Amino acid sequence: MILTSIIFYYSYVNITYEKWLKKTNPKYPSPENIRTEILLMLKGIFSGTFCPSLTLYLISKKKIESYCGIDQYGWIYFTLSFFLSWLFVDLFEFYYHRLGHKIDSLWNIHKSHHQFYNPSPFSVIAEDYIDQIIGSSPLLLIPLLIPINIDLLFFQFSIFFYGYGIYLHWGYEFSYPDAHHWLLNTSYQHYLHHAVSTKNRPYHTGFFFKIWDQLFGSIYPEEKCSCVKCQIKQGKRTIEEFHRIEKPDYSILLNYRFWIGK
Repeated sequence: MILTSIIFYYSYVNITYEKWLKKTNPKYPSPENIRTEILLMLKGIFSGTFCPSLTLYLISKKKIESYCGIDQYGWIYFTLSFFLSWLFVDLFEFYYHRLGHKIDSLWNIHKSHHQFYNPSPFSVIAEDYIDQIIGSSPLLLIPLLIPINIDLLFFQFSIFFYGYGIYLHWGYEFSYPDAHHWLLNTSYQHYLHHAVSTKNRPYHTGFFFKIWDQLFGSIYPEEKCSCVKCQIKQGKRTIEEFHRIEKPDYSILLNYRFWIGK
């Protein structure tokens, strides 16, 4: 909540032309949309902590063979477990996400996240309870399957999945890695996922690595690219266009009456 609020304030409240040149969708979401994102995100925080909390409980009862420190298994095991769990979780998140677009019952759960076609950082875990519980389940499944450094696993999720997830939902693009990076999904790919993916039409359901979407043929056609670099090459993103767009007053989010619908 703290991290997304800071990033949101910098990117959406203090709007400048220079910042806008990096925003994938030139329009800004309404305060009502941001309110919905925040409410769903709080729901996601509540449900997303269930599996890691259960993991810590089972460790305290010595039902799970996880450990802290390096000495017990050494640096080689520590390093291998880091990369293997990273790849496993990335594939897990990709495939469950893909199923959310291919199976009717799962789409009925996942579609609440797709109301944010122009997402902000607050939408990173603005999902249904079930999506968040299953999405965080590797924090329980991996320690149940193999001994793993629990600090490593929690750090990995915090940085490589939740932290990177905030970037993916940021709505802005970096100069590097840009949308055409050969290996990594960037914020542009995830913006496309929100903008064009729907039931039975999954695009870019991968999280970190592009390889899973490449293998399953769910890459959006390159010739239709609308990343900020391509838009600028096409003569878009002029200062005149910037002055024409609506710039919402997000200060209303600090008014409690707004949150109770008045």
